[in-house]
Amino acid sequence: MKDTIDKILRRKNLVVGIVITLAVVFMAVFAPLISPYHPVDDADLMVSDQPPSRQFLFGTDEQGRDILSRVIYGARVSLAVGLLSQAMNSVIGVILGLVAGFMGKWWDDIIMGVTNIMLSIPSLVFALAIMALLGPGLINVFLALGFTNWAYTCRITRSQVLSARELNFVKAAKALGYGKRRIMLTQILPNIVGPILVMGTLGVAGAILIEAGLSFLGLGTQPPTPSWGGMLATAREQLFTSPWISIFPGLAIFITVLGLNLLGDGWRDYLDPRISRQ
Repeated sequence: MKDTIDKILRRKNLVVGIVITLAVVFMAVFAPLISPYHPVDDADLMVSDQPPSRQFLFGTDEQGRDILSRVIYGARVSLAVGLLSQAMNSVIGVILGLVAGFMGKWWDDIIMGVTNIMLSIPSLVFALAIMALLGPGLINVFLALGFTNWAYTCRITRSQVLSARELNFVKAAKALGYGKRRIMLTQILPNIVGPILVMGTLGVAGAILIEAGLSFLGLGTQPPTPSWGGMLATAREQLFTSPWISIFPGLAIFITVLGLNLLGDGWRDYLDPRISRQ
């Protein structure tokens, strides 16, 4: 246990990523307890467009709502979208990657053909196309992002399976008469879960950015529900007169995505034996 902690502490990017990610998760889970005001109900036009002060640490928006409270509650939307959509992406990508890498032949040709098509379409453009069909709303954002980035996970999973299926323990499982599904789920998948987790962490960061972009365009979370992208959208007309309305949700997106990227990068270094020995 002590050796594991020491290895983690040696990876500064991993430590910083863990701290930032845990802080954002804490903020989202305990939003009602740490938020000084209600993000929607405590609107007061008498204090609209107030700059940061002792009463309102992040200032107020055009409706007199506390920016700090809305940033805190906005973490719930961003994390929910990022985690749920990436979970869907991971399930789809891992299943298809396992089948393509282990089964090979025409399975590999078909799955990788679809994967290459998906990789050629920008994620935001594909999500916009789905949202145009489904309409705006948080549930539709989950569905749109859940079918957007699975191709990256599929490609990573396939490459790992191609390497793992030639290892001795897989050949031994075949010799013992294990079925293909059993080999994929009990022999190969547990041994490639590390890169999949790293990809999933980075995917959550990407999903948060895409959700913010959709909300900024009015296709994501709908008002008055606070979301960081939606807050940026409403603040664009006051960028020069009340810059704090856009600065703080923008910083929230930046810090959260940075923390998740550092977490994924540090986790990759931790799992790589060539780097972890350094």
